[in-house]
Amino acid sequence: MFVVIAGGGRTGAQLARSLIALDHRVHVVEHRKEILARIHKELPTESIIIGNPFDPEVLEAAEIQNAQVFAATTPSDTENLALCYIAREKYGVKRTIARVNNPRNSWLFDKKFHVDVAVNQAELLSRLIEEEMSLGDMMTLLKLRHGKYSLVEEKIPANAQAIGIPLKDLNLPSNCVIAAVIRHGELVLPRGTTTLAEGDEVLAVTDPESAKQLATLFSFSA
Repeated sequence: MFVVIAGGGRTGAQLARSLIALDHRVHVVEHRKEILARIHKELPTESIIIGNPFDPEVLEAAEIQNAQVFAATTPSDTENLALCYIAREKYGVKRTIARVNNPRNSWLFDKKFHVDVAVNQAELLSRLIEEEMSLGDMMTLLKLRHGKYSLVEEKIPANAQAIGIPLKDLNLPSNCVIAAVIRHGELVLPRGTTTLAEGDEVLAVTDPESAKQLATLFSFSA
């Protein structure tokens, strides 16, 4: 995958390092001297494109016209919105990501500015705290489809309601699929006749509402 990142600050540089470590091709566009001095120590020289991301010649030198993903991570919400708009309208980049610096501006980061994914750290933290409080011992391992679904894990405690009942009879939430059961370190592929036991680690794909119902099902029975 080829990604162009506008802004080499802490967020942009960390994103670039992570992508490069995964063998993706990355170009970071940056013009601030103090930032350039730092990222030249952190990133391969060939990944750094020096110049203002609003300069078409600089963007084209970064090969934005060939990018599969464009990420705007500058410290200005106005610039991030404008850059995503330019990336899609002028260069036809299929996927755009924008950093939200001020949470009050988050409502602007939508399709009208061609922002596919808005990264709002305040909102992400709020959701994580709310989710951790509502799901008890259930742990979210991975977000899927922009957070609409999650891969979650829960260890079955003693006296849980679900113990000893075949999965087909558990009355699982409608938007929930049991993906795997790990028992004594071994993987058990779940079937309708599979029953859960104390200490089982259950992996499930679910939406937020179904995750709450699943957490209740796996809790202690009265």
